[in-house]
Amino acid sequence: MERRKLGSQGLSVSAQGLGCMGMSEFYGPADEREAIATIQRALELGVNFLDTADMYGPFTNEELVGRAVKGNRERYVIATKFGNERRPDGSWVGINGKPEYVKKACDASLRRLGVDYIDLYYQHRVDRTVPIEETVGAMAELVAAGKVRFLGLSEAGPQTIRRAHAVHPITALQTEYSLWAREVEEEILPTCRELGIGFVAYSPLGRGFLTGRFRSHEEIPDGDYRRFHPRFQPENLERNLKIVAAVERIAKERGVTPAQVALAWVHHQGQDVFPIPGTKRRRYLEENVAAFDLALTAAELEALSEAAPVGATAGDRYADMSNVGL
Repeated sequence: MERRKLGSQGLSVSAQGLGCMGMSEFYGPADEREAIATIQRALELGVNFLDTADMYGPFTNEELVGRAVKGNRERYVIATKFGNERRPDGSWVGINGKPEYVKKACDASLRRLGVDYIDLYYQHRVDRTVPIEETVGAMAELVAAGKVRFLGLSEAGPQTIRRAHAVHPITALQTEYSLWAREVEEEILPTCRELGIGFVAYSPLGRGFLTGRFRSHEEIPDGDYRRFHPRFQPENLERNLKIVAAVERIAKERGVTPAQVALAWVHHQGQDVFPIPGTKRRRYLEENVAAFDLALTAAELEALSEAAPVGATAGDRYADMSNVGL
C-alpha cells in the first residue's frame, strides 16, 4: 500500500486506512481475536493508518487498538477522537469542546491506548457552545506538550475549518464521503484543498450498503444500528438500490466486487482523499486493500457519477443532522 502525505504538516500515512469502530460497537457482535488479527494483518498489507475514538464502545475500542498495536506501536499511525462524551454505560452526555475536557479526554485516550502520544487527534464533533478557537487552542497545547503530533476535525463546516486552521494548522478533516454521500464536493473539499488539509473519508462504502449486502430492511440484523439509519429505511433503501445497481454492473464487467468498485471511486477523487473503510474481519480487509489497485476508466467513473450525483441519495446521513457541518 502506497504511503502519502496527509495534509501539508508532515504526516505520512498509508493511502487507505482501517476504521476500527465496528470492532466494538454499532454493527453487531464482533470477535475480539479476529478484530486484533485484522489490525495486525493490515500492517502486513501496508495499511498503517488506524482510526478509533473514545466514544466507540464506549472506551473499549481504544483499548482493543492498544492491545493490537502493542510491540509495533511505532509502525502504526493512530488517529483517535474526543468530543462525543458518553458514560461508561453507553449513555450520551453530549458534545463537549471545553478546553479542560479536551485535556482530560486526551489523557484518558493515552491510557486506554497504552501509548505515549497520539499521531492524529480529532475533535469528533464541533461544540456549538464553545468557540472553535478555544477548543483548538487547548488541542494545540497538547501538541506543545508532546501528547499529540497532529490535529484534525471531523464533520466541520468551511468557516469552522478556516477559524480552526488560523489557531493551529489542521492536518486532516474527516467527513463521510462515498458515492452516496458526495455533498463535501461542493464547499468542504475545496476548502481543505485551498488550505492544504488532507481529507479522510469515513464510511466510503456507505456503511456497507454499496457492497450490495442489503436488499431489504428486514435483512439488517438486530443489534445493528443501521436498522434505525434513515437511508436504510424501506422507502429510502429501495431508491438507494439504484446506486448499488450501477456499482454492481461495473463490478460484474470487471470481475471484481462491488465494494472494490465503490472504494476505487473514492480513491479516484484525488490523492489528498484517504478512505478508511471499516471492517472487523481479515477477508474483507484484504478485499478492501485490493481496491487500491483497481483503475476505473473515464467511462466507468462517469457512469458512477451519473448514477449517484450530489444529493441523489434518499434519506439523511444521520437521524439528527444538527451536529454535522457546523
